[in-house]
Amino acid sequence: MDNKLSNLSQGKDNNLNLIRMIAASSVLITHSFSLVTGTGESEPLRQSLGLTMGTISVHIFFVISGLLVTASLTNKKDLIDFFWARFLRIFPALIFVVLFIVFILGPIFTKINLINYIKSEEIYIYIAKCSTLIFGVKDHLPGVFEDLPYKKSVNGSLWTMPYEVRMYLILALTWLALSSFEKKYFHAIIVLFVLASGAKIAFDHISMHRPEKYIELFFMFFMGAAFYVLKNRIQIHGAIFFALMTLIAINLGNARNFYIIYVFSIGYLVLYLSYIPSGFIRKYNKLGDYSYGIYIYAFPIQQSIIAINTGISVADLIKYSMVTTLVLSMISWHLLEKRFLGMKPFFVAYTHSILRRRSASGH
Repeated sequence: MDNKLSNLSQGKDNNLNLIRMIAASSVLITHSFSLVTGTGESEPLRQSLGLTMGTISVHIFFVISGLLVTASLTNKKDLIDFFWARFLRIFPALIFVVLFIVFILGPIFTKINLINYIKSEEIYIYIAKCSTLIFGVKDHLPGVFEDLPYKKSVNGSLWTMPYEVRMYLILALTWLALSSFEKKYFHAIIVLFVLASGAKIAFDHISMHRPEKYIELFFMFFMGAAFYVLKNRIQIHGAIFFALMTLIAINLGNARNFYIIYVFSIGYLVLYLSYIPSGFIRKYNKLGDYSYGIYIYAFPIQQSIIAINTGISVADLIKYSMVTTLVLSMISWHLLEKRFLGMKPFFVAYTHSILRRRSASGH
C-alpha cells in the first residue's frame, strides 16, 4: 500500500474531525483546573512536561489548520473562495458567542448596575475587538466574573484566534505574491518559513528560553502547510510513528528534552493519527463538526457554572460544562455554522460578479 500523504489526504475519509474534537475537549478539561483553582499552575502536565493538554491541543489545531487551509488554497487557486471559506467558518459563530457573552451572560453576572454596564464603552470595545480579531482580543467586561477564582476572564480561549487569522493572511499574501511564478517557489517559501521558525525555536531552547507563543504557533501552522505542499514526498509509516512515540515516552520525566522532541514530532504524529487508523472510528465523520463550537463556547460556560456554584470541584465542572457546551455546540453547528458555510457558493459568485462589473466599467 502506498502511504504517501498525497494519496491518503484525498477526500474526507480521515480522522481530522475526531482529532479536532478531542483537542477541543482537552482544552475544556485543562481549563477546568485553572478556572476552579484560579491558577494555571494547577493544569495537568504543566509541572512534569512544561506543557498542558490545552497547549498541545492548540498546537494540533494549528498543524491541522495549516494542512487543510493550504490544501484549500492551492487546489482552488481562488483567493475569493479562500477568503469566504475562512470567514464563514470563523466569524458567524464567533460573533454569536461574543454577543451572547456581552448581552446575555454579562447582564446576568455583572456586579455593577445594569444601566451602567450597558452604557460602558468597554463592552463595545470588547465586541469590536473580539468580533473582528484585527487588533487582538479583549477578555474583560465591566463587573463580570470579578469574584471567581480565575478573576474577570470571560473567554480566555479566544487568544489564539488573532494568530490563526494572521496565519491565513500570511499564507494568502505569500500565494498571491508568488502566483505568477511556478508553484515550486511558493512551496519553497512555505518550507523556508518552517525551517526559519523551527531554527528559532531550537535556538531559544538551547539558550534556555521558552519560544514566544507566536513563533510556536507560526511553526505549527506552516509545518502543516509544508506537509501539504510536500505531500508527494512524505510517507506515513507506522515504524516512524512508534519510534517517535517511544522517544517521547522515554523523555516524559525530563521537561527540557521532552519539549524539543515534542515540537519536532507532533506534526508527523498528527498526520499518522489523521490518516492511518481506520474502521469504526471513521463513523465519527457522520456527525457534525462540533470542535470549533466546543472551543469558543466552553470557557464562558465554565465561568458561568463556577459563578453559580463557587464550590464546584474540577471533576464536576468538567462533567457539567462538557455536556452544556456540547449541546450548545451541536445547536450552533446545525443552526448557524453549517448554514453559513452552505452559503459560500453564493458569496463567492456574488463577489466575483461585483469584481467583473467593476473591471468592465473600468475599461
